[in-house]
Amino acid sequence: MFSGKTEELIRRLNRAKIARQKIQIFKPALDKRYHEENIVSHNDNSIPSIPVQSSQQISGLAQNCEVVGFDEAQFFDEGIVEICDQLANGGKRVIIAGLDMDYMGKPFGSMPQLMAIAEYVTKVHAVCMVCGEVASHSYRLSPSNERVLLGETDLYEARCRRCFNLGEKAYDLYSK
Repeated sequence: MFSGKTEELIRRLNRAKIARQKIQIFKPALDKRYHEENIVSHNDNSIPSIPVQSSQQISGLAQNCEVVGFDEAQFFDEGIVEICDQLANGGKRVIIAGLDMDYMGKPFGSMPQLMAIAEYVTKVHAVCMVCGEVASHSYRLSPSNERVLLGETDLYEARCRRCFNLGEKAYDLYSK
């Protein structure tokens, strides 16, 4: 989280629009943190999207476009892998943004499969909120054990591997 994934997705989709390519963007309907329909970055940049309950809705909605974007892909059902493969095999450019790991540091949803079938993978990183190093983990500040818990800086912070593994002790180490 907080690495600029959505910002990069919006940037790439806007470039496709500048090139006069027809685009269609999807997000999971459960993600209503910033807006019901639009994809919105932490920097308040936004782009219209279609919220969907299931990946099965996407095929029909993506017929008349050249570029298809997905935000928060880790929240889609496992059918998203087949849909993305079909879209790419049909000549569409597919751009996906999502978390590769959950708050426990485990592979998240279908992201490992999506990364495996992708031609290109760009992994962006945040800054560790404890020590300032490169962060690749989302540390949950809440005691909840739910795998999917939507939130922002109130529930999560970016952490490097070391500070993620140290947990609450990380602050003790760097506050001295």
